[in-house]
Amino acid sequence: MFFQGFRGTVTDAPDFDAGADAETLYNAMKGIGSDKEAILDLVTGRSNAQRQEIVQAYKSSYGKNLIDDLKYELTGNFERLIVSLMRPQAYHDAKEIHDAIKGAGTDEKCLIEVLASRNNQQIHNLVEAYKDAYGSDIEEDVTGDTSGHFKKMLVVLLQVRVVHADLVEEDAQALFAAGEEQWGTEESIFIMLLGNRSVNHLQMVFDKYQEIAEKPIEDSIKSELSGDFERLMLAVVQCIRSVPMYFAKRLYKSMKGLGTQDNTLIRIMICRSEIDMLDIRECFRMRYEKSLYNMIKTVTFRRYNASSLKLCLRS
Repeated sequence: MFFQGFRGTVTDAPDFDAGADAETLYNAMKGIGSDKEAILDLVTGRSNAQRQEIVQAYKSSYGKNLIDDLKYELTGNFERLIVSLMRPQAYHDAKEIHDAIKGAGTDEKCLIEVLASRNNQQIHNLVEAYKDAYGSDIEEDVTGDTSGHFKKMLVVLLQVRVVHADLVEEDAQALFAAGEEQWGTEESIFIMLLGNRSVNHLQMVFDKYQEIAEKPIEDSIKSELSGDFERLMLAVVQCIRSVPMYFAKRLYKSMKGLGTQDNTLIRIMICRSEIDMLDIRECFRMRYEKSLYNMIKTVTFRRYNASSLKLCLRS
């Protein structure tokens, strides 16, 4: 269904000059108040790699930390979005995980979204960035704040998936035997197979499973599992089937009903803007018969709204 290669809405800006951009941001923040429109246009108009060059140029020219200055000048969700855009993607993911588990309570939905949707390279980069940023092991921190089968599956997702191309029918039969074919469920089989097989392999396993069980694996998960573990396994399956569709659903849920789940909306717009936002937009339109652009425009505040819309539309 989806094209291979670049499908993001944010690309490298042509004729890029990190020093000139650093000067523009410095001028936008000096004196009383700040030129938020200038900051918005510049930051959303550069790729993440270019933003990292701007951060270095800013420090070289002015001896100051650009992210610290942006935090000082901006407020609210606009500040959160702009500052997050200035971080390397792996460090942004690391902060999301760290924020999800620090302090009282745990943001299980954030853990599910990030760890279920990232590929092998992104997980590797996340693990390294977390260690660098917080001086601790992400696996130890996650396991210290979660429990049960949910914890076990999160640990598996922090590892590298492997390919077992000759085991499609065996894996499908093992999943069926672990759930539908017996009283009770062998959760360890679901964890081992869904957490350790490649995406292409599992797509074939799901097709074979439907032949054997005469129902999609999602229905079996809903009937056999529960709680955060069920939600995590469903997210894993959705991401294996289609990452863009998974994020289209997450975006819709973040904006429907009373209030907006701002953190979820911001996180997704940032992390997918250079990867597959074009596909997410198309999935959103197909599933909900409305445009992602119009829904963001309807439910979010003006400045924060403008930032999200630029990430949605740039291409």
